[in-house]
Amino acid sequence: MRDSRSLAGRARLPALLLCACLVLAFPAAGQDETRLEVIDDQGTILVSLPMPEGEGWCLEWNHSVEGFAVLDCYRHREGRMLLERSHLPDFAAGLDHVPGRGRQVSDGDGGYWIEDLDEPVPGNAYRLRVGSLAVDHRLVVDEKRISLSRLAAHRPVTVRLDAP
Repeated sequence: MRDSRSLAGRARLPALLLCACLVLAFPAAGQDETRLEVIDDQGTILVSLPMPEGEGWCLEWNHSVEGFAVLDCYRHREGRMLLERSHLPDFAAGLDHVPGRGRQVSDGDGGYWIEDLDEPVPGNAYRLRVGSLAVDHRLVVDEKRISLSRLAAHRPVTVRLDAP
């Protein structure tokens, strides 16, 4: 009888060690998850999206004079928000490449990308005064567009990467 209990106890030990390793290696779903958030001045979270390490998003808006879409694209890298690149479809008012800041590359349609910016955003957050529906500031994540102008037109918000 003593031998069967001893064998059963020995068989449980590897299973318990495996379970402990899995719990330590993988945090529980939703726990300590980095998120991309948009918050208004009253502290209300208007948008909250998971933003795992290495993933990216863009802020897209319509140019106030020409009406075409402009993009600033960011990435979550090692717990930091980085401005990675920008797309400017024209050399319209306020849209130009600053020499020494990234690398200008044609987009093949008359516009250009500014690549290799890789600029850390101080404090992982920036303030944005959200434009009207004509400007339509929107977050683009995995081809999904979330209109900030529908949520907070003419109001200041904070766009932040909330890393644990």
